[in-house]
Amino acid sequence: MKQENLQQALLIIDMINDFKFTHGDMLLKHTIPIIQPILTLKNICKENGYPIIYINDHYNLWQANYNKIIALCKNEKNTQIIEQIIPDEDDYFLIKPKHSAFYGTSLHTLLHHLKVDQLTITGIAGNICVLFTANDAYMREYPLWIPENCLASASPDDNQYALTMMKNVLKAQIGPV
Repeated sequence: MKQENLQQALLIIDMINDFKFTHGDMLLKHTIPIIQPILTLKNICKENGYPIIYINDHYNLWQANYNKIIALCKNEKNTQIIEQIIPDEDDYFLIKPKHSAFYGTSLHTLLHHLKVDQLTITGIAGNICVLFTANDAYMREYPLWIPENCLASASPDDNQYALTMMKNVLKAQIGPV
């Protein structure tokens, strides 16, 4: 997971989600199995003092207030997910305007401030927001670890494609938690 002498951070992308969009039900189905591996990884990171950074869509609130975003997103389909994955008080929480966690956010500045030089990226959708974030991280020369059981896409084929791209093009380490 961690290369020698590198400070890593765990990114958790778009897990506070209403799943009310085309293929949202399919993505929700594939998201449920990644909750426990993400929580396991989050606990390992906390035990080792690594920062946990949630980056989430803003749902037109444009406020980095996860309680407001949760209140807006929570519904009968996703309550179990949201209640398990909610950020802790000492976690960081950023909102993003587009797919990449780097685009239009303070993520790069925060990572620099925290002296992070390696990223572990998790979340949804693997073939969109996770892949675009990994691409932008690679362009900034961050070594990447993508735990394959910690990302989900609407289809398994799309998820596998994203993992293959991250491994072959972005030189990410891929493996389970």
